[in-house]
This record gives sequence, structure tokens and C-alpha cells, in this order.
Amino acid sequence: MEMASTQGIDPAARATWEVPSFETLLWLGRRHPWCIVIPVINEGVRIRNLLSRMASLNVGELADIIIVDGGSTDGSLEIPALRQLGVHGLLVKTGPGKLSAQLRCAYAFALDQGYEGIISIDGNDKDDPEAIPRFISALSQGADFAQASRFIAGGVAENTPRLRDLAIRLVHAPMLSLFSGFRWTDTTQGFRAYSRKMLLDPRIAPFREVFQTYELLAYLSFRVPKLGYRCLEIPTIRRYPKGQVPTKISGIAGNLRVLQVLFRACFGAYDRDDHAP
Repeated sequence: MEMASTQGIDPAARATWEVPSFETLLWLGRRHPWCIVIPVINEGVRIRNLLSRMASLNVGELADIIIVDGGSTDGSLEIPALRQLGVHGLLVKTGPGKLSAQLRCAYAFALDQGYEGIISIDGNDKDDPEAIPRFISALSQGADFAQASRFIAGGVAENTPRLRDLAIRLVHAPMLSLFSGFRWTDTTQGFRAYSRKMLLDPRIAPFREVFQTYELLAYLSFRVPKLGYRCLEIPTIRRYPKGQVPTKISGIAGNLRVLQVLFRACFGAYDRDDHAP
């Protein structure tokens, strides 16, 4: 893992962060206060489509685009092509773990570089990046956690698998709303934004090895509102293609793991031990 200057971070606190090893294959330096983190693994044409849409919206003029790869083998991340599409950084996780481990790599890197806020968007081209300016506006106005929602006024949900739709509306979002004290409507997707201040709060401590798969997303939706941070939802467009659904969560076992993570988060299993140093 390449270390950067840990701008404004207490060295003793930084030393406690548990971040998987990763390689920095591309880095052009910080240009904006905000960055966009895109976790990917073997997304093929989908990541190229997303980046093309972002380029057409001139997103790179608002925030730096950083891809964090979980170990793709499909040849979709050639650096010359990424640079042509406006990508500012490419990190490749070499340590263990899946989505939450990738995010820990990227978030630690972004905080080390001094970014004031981070927007995450999945690399599978289901989320419309036209909402990114609204996330940046929310961060600039003091929001600490902005969550995308296809289910609030102004949001659009297209071709959402019926079982997924019901699980979010009837189980996932209601449980996190009840236990966090904030009314969430769309809690499983990764299109969201976080403030630097919130991510550096030792009571939240997102850089822990317990976060390996989908734990970090559910944990932050539970923990951040309980600590009194400013949270809000932003209407977004989420389109599933007809036919095969591009998702890493599939089958009964995959959905049961998501529910297990949800229950563990809501009952405080991932909370930072208040007596930890």
C-alpha cells in the first residue's frame, strides 16, 4: 500500500486504521475538494458506459474520479482508456475482502489526500450520474451523509427485481429507520456521500477489518444518524437492464447474508467498543 500525506489526521489515530493492502496504479493528484469513488470488479462494458456518461456530464470538472478495483481480470481498466474518460486515480486492492474492503482502501486514500467529502457510486452502470452535482451540493452545504433514493419524490426505479423491491421497502429500509432514528427509504444501494468529519469520527471508526462485504454500508446507515450527524436522501434514477441483472448479490444464500448483516448492524454488532483506544 502506498502511503500519502495524512493531511489533518491525528497520526496516532491514523496508525489504528485497518486498511487492506492496495496498489496505486494511477494518481494525478487532488484537484477538487470532493472525489467520486467507484468500486468495481469485472464490470466490463458497464464501467466504460458509466464513465462515458460521467464524461458527457463534465463530472470531472466538479470532483476527482477514483476507481478502486477488487481484482478485475476482464481487461476493462486499461489506464490509457481510463484517463481518456476522465479517471483521476486507479487503486487495486491486493489484500483480502470484498466490497467493504475495497471501500476502506479508497476512503483511507481519499482522506489521506485531504478530500473534504467522498461520493460513492457503483460501477455497474445502474445509477444515473446526473445526480452527482446534487450530492456535491449537499456536502458543500454541511451534510454528513447523503443517500440516494429511487423511492422518494423525484426518484425513478426501473426494472427493479420484484423480490429486491419488496425486501428494501418492507424489511431493509424500515429496520434501519427504526433502529437508527432516521427515516430511510432506500438503504441497499451504494450511491451515497460522506463528509470527511464523519468518516474521521473515532466513534464511527470505519477502518476496521470487521467490514469485509456489505457490512460497512448497513453499519453507516445505522450508526451515523444515531450520533446526530446531518443525514438526508437525494432523489436518483436507478435502472436495472431487462433480462440478466448485474449484481453481486444473488440467490437465496446471497440475500440471506445481506439480511444477516442488516440484523447485526441494527443490534450494534459493528459498533465501536467505547473502551477501545
